[in-house]
Amino acid sequence: MTDCFQTFRVTAAFQVGAVLCLLSAAAELAGAPRLERENLLQFRDANGQVRPVRTTAEWQQRRAEILRGMQDVMGPLPDRARRVPLEVKVESETDCGTYVRRAITYTAEPGGRVPAFLLVPKSVGDGKEPRPGILCLMPTNNTEGNRPVVGLGSPAAKPGRNYGQELADRGYVVIAPPYPLLADYQPDLKALGYVSGTMKAIWDNIRALDVLEATPGVARTGFGAIGHSLGGHNAIYTSVFDERIRAVVSSCGFDSFLDYMDERSWKPEKGWAQTRYMPRLLDYGRPEIPFDFHELAGALAPRAFLAIAPRGDTNFKWRSVDAIIAAARPVFALHRAADRLAVEHPDCPHDFPPEMREKAYAWLAKFLGAPAAL
Repeated sequence: MTDCFQTFRVTAAFQVGAVLCLLSAAAELAGAPRLERENLLQFRDANGQVRPVRTTAEWQQRRAEILRGMQDVMGPLPDRARRVPLEVKVESETDCGTYVRRAITYTAEPGGRVPAFLLVPKSVGDGKEPRPGILCLMPTNNTEGNRPVVGLGSPAAKPGRNYGQELADRGYVVIAPPYPLLADYQPDLKALGYVSGTMKAIWDNIRALDVLEATPGVARTGFGAIGHSLGGHNAIYTSVFDERIRAVVSSCGFDSFLDYMDERSWKPEKGWAQTRYMPRLLDYGRPEIPFDFHELAGALAPRAFLAIAPRGDTNFKWRSVDAIIAAARPVFALHRAADRLAVEHPDCPHDFPPEMREKAYAWLAKFLGAPAAL
């Protein structure tokens, strides 16, 4: 197991193998009752005995079990064989003042090309200081897809979803991929070997980070991830699997599966159980789902995580978010990273208002570094 943990923080070429290495140790424990979601400082040892977590090495054993639980529901994370050449193609390019917006496509896996937007400040390159890269993930939008994220929403689009545009204006390099089975991005999940849209989205996002990593002038010291609603939990999922992401912001992105909506939302093709999300959730009673956001928040440690949970959100309950953050705090403390976990509760509905976006951008700047002057 020691070799697995040492491998886990190396470059992108080895990250998927590292995750699989960790999971192999947890696979033998499949079928055991799930550990407590609100007590993250416990793990199962090699004999299956539940013991307290006292070290970060012991925490990695709990973390491996969390990743296994995610994949029990989402389907397996694709292996290295899927990491084919990106073959990035620029379909169009638009001058947006301080940055250039490129409509691109890239190969996420054999037989699967993904359209995305890549926003590159004009001052990137030419010997200038590298800029941080940000993965900007879309909220649910079955009409316009990821376009509002980069400022291409229609006049009828909800305000405050253009965080990709605003971050590019601040000097970050931004990539904004779509989400499977929304708007005009309709990959054939079954033909590509996926059992959930969630895992397809995670893999598309991991490959989007590969695009960022290959873009000249992008800092190689780690990326940010930000999203609202659907993008909020998608940012968490992706960051759990890819440790190149150093700072995460989730706006209106989650509460506990135990607290989400009522039983009417826990039916086939409803709520979390839609094909584009995780149909296998219905294989479990809610208390037995083998992962929850308590575990996912803990699995982000020691990286920086800001949760924004409005008091007026009727989709995700803010008190549930508080319980999740409280459960994750001991893990961040174990890593001596207590200051890297925060939650905000604005007085607004399921929204991403200007003052919260400013806090989000300050959070990213704090942990990634503010871009040099344009």
